[in-house]
Amino acid sequence: MKMKKVRIVALREDRKRLLEHLQDSALIQIKKSDKSKKGFSKVNMTSQMQIFERNVALTEQALKILDDHSREKKGLLSSFSGRREIDPDEIGVIAAKAGEVINVCNRIVDLNKICAENAAEQVRIGTSLSQLDVWQKLDIPLNTADTKSTAVFIGTLPEQYNDITLSQKIAKENPKLEFEFEIEHTENGMTCLVLFSPISQKAMAEDVLRSIGFAKPMSPTGHTPKIKAEKLREKSAKLSEETRNAVEEIVALADKREEIKVTQDYFKIRADKYNVINELDHTRNVFVINGYIPEEDCGKLEKLCNRVATCCIEFEDANEEAPIKLKNNRFSKPAQGILTMYAVPSHADVDPTPLLAFFFYFFFGMMFSDAGYGLLMVIAIGIVLKIFRPDEKMRNNLKLFQYCGVSTFFWGLIFGSIFGDAPATLYNHFTGASVTMADLLPWPTIDPQKDALMLMVISIAFGLIHILVGMGCKFYICIKNRDYAGAFFDTGLWMMLLIGLAVLAAGMATTQVVLYIGAAIAIACAVGLVLTQGRNKKGFGKVVGGLASLYDITSYISDLLSYSRLLALGLTTGVMAQVFNMLATMFGTSWIGSIIMVVILLLGHAINIGLNALGSYVHTMRLQYVEMFSKFYEGGGEEFEPFSLKSKYIKIQEENLK
Repeated sequence: MKMKKVRIVALREDRKRLLEHLQDSALIQIKKSDKSKKGFSKVNMTSQMQIFERNVALTEQALKILDDHSREKKGLLSSFSGRREIDPDEIGVIAAKAGEVINVCNRIVDLNKICAENAAEQVRIGTSLSQLDVWQKLDIPLNTADTKSTAVFIGTLPEQYNDITLSQKIAKENPKLEFEFEIEHTENGMTCLVLFSPISQKAMAEDVLRSIGFAKPMSPTGHTPKIKAEKLREKSAKLSEETRNAVEEIVALADKREEIKVTQDYFKIRADKYNVINELDHTRNVFVINGYIPEEDCGKLEKLCNRVATCCIEFEDANEEAPIKLKNNRFSKPAQGILTMYAVPSHADVDPTPLLAFFFYFFFGMMFSDAGYGLLMVIAIGIVLKIFRPDEKMRNNLKLFQYCGVSTFFWGLIFGSIFGDAPATLYNHFTGASVTMADLLPWPTIDPQKDALMLMVISIAFGLIHILVGMGCKFYICIKNRDYAGAFFDTGLWMMLLIGLAVLAAGMATTQVVLYIGAAIAIACAVGLVLTQGRNKKGFGKVVGGLASLYDITSYISDLLSYSRLLALGLTTGVMAQVFNMLATMFGTSWIGSIIMVVILLLGHAINIGLNALGSYVHTMRLQYVEMFSKFYEGGGEEFEPFSLKSKYIKIQEENLK
């Protein structure tokens, strides 16, 4: 679509209203600039933007907390639902309630913080209780101090002792030490004890205990261990109650989820608008908007601007730096996502979306190739589109697969595959007959298993057409850019050489006349390539370059062989379906066997659809990207991204934007 550069000069007092309407209409991509022109300056709106962005982050955090404690109930197909449409007047209502909603979000975050802090404290309490558990028999505090005459040591040793072995150990370390002790707890690798010694021998006792690995309790307390444990359990119960109340309050606030969502979008919209204001040039009285707009929307922009502001609008032809906006019909538009996933076309490219769409649908159907699966895709997607009314991007993705489903249906009829050979298998299972799908269908079919060679030839023939179309695009681009030598010598001769080789191959299977015609075309084109491909080189390099160019024929042969995947994927889909049909009928015709049959059919075909639909999608995309796009497509363009309402949950009703 042809683009125009636009320059809007408007009164500063109209800035808010004009930007809001431009954002609603999504007509113009605003061009950002780092430096202002002479006489203009930037307006710093960073502080306001930061407030909006903080509010967006706060609402996101609050929604996540709500999902953690009270997950939103969604249907299985809810991901297909579009954003909720609202009237523009509702934005004012949302803005008026924004402060109240932010307070709710702050409360949710505070409550979650209480839960997190209590959880951490519960861990600490649990650790303390486990440490106190071994001291429950002790009837004095763990931090009991020395008396005037007695030194007191309370702690643990890293080995298991009894009264005799501990006495021997201490006496062995220092026979002069006088002591008394009481073992409070012992287990493998640990002994808890209380040891008393004369205050005059405290230093001696410390040395002895240190030598045998004595360690004081990690959490000494002024209460007896039993009392301390009771207090910790009381505190734990109180924290649990506080956490439970906080969680209940969070769950009670879950009914504010929708308000939080729309408020998040409101602040996102505000942040985007203020981000744009940061980029605009201002004087005391006016401001300037520079950007790009599709040529067909220029009239809409003029009407909008003149209606909402006092301004001056100028249009001029855009240069090569202008963004690209693709425009395609209903048939091609669903494939735009496949194209932009690879690269946005540059101004030097042609928009290959119509060709991409046709071949994508065509090859996907040939790979998936089951009429039953195709019909299911068409019906299921049609129901989803009707009921859920998804947003444009999701709608295009669904329409892509719906068109693929149509192609799959027709290829399934050609291959005689309806849920594999389910009609014939079930008929034979219940009647004892021995019929095939070819017997049931009133039209001639191609059996990928029996006619594999013929189908391979057909696949490569389609591949040749696909490659020639890509080369034709390159030929057109060269003519458009007045590169006539590149068009005829670099592309045209190769196209004719491939056609000649195809005619030569056809002649091998038909008559010698066709073979001679193909050979003549191929030889003439090969000679032409030898004479022209080294034309930009000097001397002997012309001959070498021309001869070396013929080596590229191996690349084209490799590309053509890649189309054998059309046969391989189609064969895989049919064989897997037949295997599941065979397994389903192995349990007889009793009511138990019938139930098992239904289960196997449902699960088996669901697996087959999932695996082979994914395989068909990936391999079809590869044929476009590698075999076709490599012949002509460069990409590197910038996609048109208008200043618009980039919201996640709401959108303005379209009829109110016109």
